[in-house]
Amino acid sequence: MMKPVVEEFAEKHADIKVLEVNVDDEEELAEQYEVSTIPCFVVMKDGEEVAREIGVMPLKKLEKLAGVK
Repeated sequence: MMKPVVEEFAEKHADIKVLEVNVDDEEELAEQYEVSTIPCFVVMKDGEEVAREIGVMPLKKLEKLAGVK
């Protein structure tokens, strides 16, 4: 459900790096970032987590989470 929203976000905000992680394939990474529910969005700045949100959301909410307009 979120793939089109995330793709639109990535296109609209090309200056922001957007990564998708398959938690089934990357169990250690999911554990490291304490991802137990998907979809899970983790916003990082300078290597530190600054925001996190779980669940489906519209583009505007994803942009607000990421701190963009």
